[in-house]
Amino acid sequence: MTLPHLLVFLATSIVITVAPGPDNLQVLARGIAQGRAAGLVAASGFASGLLFHTTLAALGLAAVLRASPWAFQGIRLAGAAYLIWIGLKALTSRAGLGVAQGQAGRPLWQVYRQSVLGNLMNPKVTLFFLVFLPQFVDARAGRPSLQMFMLGLVFMLQTVIIFGAYGWFAGALGAWLKRRPGVGRWLDRAAGATFIALGVRVALPG
Repeated sequence: MTLPHLLVFLATSIVITVAPGPDNLQVLARGIAQGRAAGLVAASGFASGLLFHTTLAALGLAAVLRASPWAFQGIRLAGAAYLIWIGLKALTSRAGLGVAQGQAGRPLWQVYRQSVLGNLMNPKVTLFFLVFLPQFVDARAGRPSLQMFMLGLVFMLQTVIIFGAYGWFAGALGAWLKRRPGVGRWLDRAAGATFIALGVRVALPG
C-alpha cells in the first residue's frame, strides 16, 4: 500500500470520525460528567470496540450478518435498545450529567466497559467497515484480509486521537458546568433526547 493511498484513507477516516454520531456524543457526555480522565477512557473504549468490527470485516464474517436478516435484525434492535436505555437514564437523572451535584460518577473501568459495549452493539459499524475498508485494499498487493486489518488499525488510531480531544475539552466544560447546575440538567435532558432519537433511528429499517 503506497503512502498517498494511505493518506487518502486517513483523510477520509478523519472526516467520518469528526462527523456527529452516538459514539462521540457519549464521549462528550462522559467527559462533561466526570472530567478529562473519564472522557479519555471513554474515547479509548469506543476505539477499542473498532477492533471487533475490523476483525469481522477482515475475516469476512460481517457478510454473514448482512446476508442473515434475522441475525442483523437482532443485533440492530439490541443496539437501538441500548441507545434508548442510556437516553432514558439521562432524562431521569437528577444530577445534570453527573457534574451538577459534584458526584464522582462511574469508576473508570465501568466507563471503559460501557464504551466498548456501546460500540460493539452497533451493527451499522460492522456493515460500514465491511463496505468502507475494501475500497482502499490494493488487489495487486495480495493478502486483502491483512490489508483490511491494517486499515482498521489506522482507523482505530485516528479515532482514539479525535475522540480523546473531544473528551479532553469536554472535561474542561464539565468544570464550568459544576458552577452552573441548571445548565447541566438541561444538557442532560438534551443528551437523553438525542440518544433516544438515535436509538429510534437505528431501530427503523433502511
